[in-house]
Amino acid sequence: MKTVTRVLLTAVMCTAAVACSKKVKETPPVDSGPSTGTVTDTGPATPGMYGPGDLDTDACLRQRVVYFDLDQDALRPEFQAAMACHAKYLRDRPSSRMTLEGNADERGSREYNLGLGERRGNSVSSALQANGGSGSQITVVSYGEERPTCTASNEDCWAKNRRVEIVYTAK
Repeated sequence: MKTVTRVLLTAVMCTAAVACSKKVKETPPVDSGPSTGTVTDTGPATPGMYGPGDLDTDACLRQRVVYFDLDQDALRPEFQAAMACHAKYLRDRPSSRMTLEGNADERGSREYNLGLGERRGNSVSSALQANGGSGSQITVVSYGEERPTCTASNEDCWAKNRRVEIVYTAK
């Protein structure tokens, strides 16, 4: 294409763009007078943000135990939504703090179970941080097999002991 044709085509396109653009005058909303309904002012709370009371009332935040498979420290998919909720709580409440208490069942040596409990706690911590939680708000502690919730020696009981408990130390 020749230079003259290119220049003319560009000029026509610019003119068309300017001619087609239309300024719309914004009109302010009409005030219809006082409202007949009652309005309750709840203060400066931002909609959608968690508050300390939500730890006991929100179903997602009440889920504070994460269970693991035998000899595993990988987070199971069914706990991803809970991790997102707790991470959002940490984002919404920068002064909050939590301790992740890693636990294991009675099988394995004491040292192995302490290490496994720590790896499980770190797995939950990583999931929280991946969802936007701050690592400075999270502490990981491992109790290994020292704090069982069930003391029978069977698979159902062992499954209850393979867990990480989320404990809020500052709300």
